[in-house]
Amino acid sequence: MTTLDILLILVLLICAGTDLKSRKIYNFVTFPTLGVTFLLHVITNGFPGLLGSLSGFFIGLGLLIIPYLMGGMGAGDVKLLSVIGAIKGVSFVLITAFYMALLGGILAILILLFRKGAVVRLKSIFYSFISLIHGVKVPLSIDRSDLTATYPYGVAIVGGAFVTLFTKGAAFPW
Repeated sequence: MTTLDILLILVLLICAGTDLKSRKIYNFVTFPTLGVTFLLHVITNGFPGLLGSLSGFFIGLGLLIIPYLMGGMGAGDVKLLSVIGAIKGVSFVLITAFYMALLGGILAILILLFRKGAVVRLKSIFYSFISLIHGVKVPLSIDRSDLTATYPYGVAIVGGAFVTLFTKGAAFPW
């Protein structure tokens, strides 16, 4: 395990904790980590190491900037994925994004199932789907608060990074 792996694990644990507790990923965690990461890459691999780190940073930023600009994600989530890319590089952040999307979808489904009123929501979706099959459009009767509910997506990002780290970057370990 390298110094960068240890740094990544520490940042992931801190960000998961703060995202679960307060739904925030703090700048005082991501910004210093970014500086240390760039410095470590320069020390260990020189200018090529810095370029690789910057590439990973910008790929991580690019993956989540549009969802952030559309209001579907917090800035902390974008910065976290960017820091992950800076620490581990382009291929790592791309594979992390794949696992992040899978885990985020699973997390969203679990939240929908276990939030108050899940049975009513599921019935509404079922009836609307069945009516569409029969050529009738029945609008969903879902409460507005269900459409604006948020969840800590940083947890999915952290989970994706851990899966990628422990599968040693294998896109499909099975």
